[in-house]
Amino acid sequence: MKASFSDIIDSEVPVLVDFFADWCGPCKMLAPILKDVKKELGEAVKIVKIDVDKNQPLAAQFQVRGVPTMILFKNKQQLWRQSGVLPKDQIVDAIKSN
Repeated sequence: MKASFSDIIDSEVPVLVDFFADWCGPCKMLAPILKDVKKELGEAVKIVKIDVDKNQPLAAQFQVRGVPTMILFKNKQQLWRQSGVLPKDQIVDAIKSN
């Protein structure tokens, strides 16, 4: 059974959703930063990538107007949102503070 997006973000562990597109230069810059975030935080966070071109209804549901856009969820609640590329430390701080 394929998990729905609602199931994915229904987590007590924070879930950072990265809305991206293959053609997006800044998205490609963000990818290794998110890998470093995952390395640092380990099981304390889930990171999910959503391709906006393949998931347009989901991008519209969350009003993603530009990529990359990161949204942090916990227990289906949106806790933090940021468009554009941020340094690893700022992303880690945002996750830890929520």
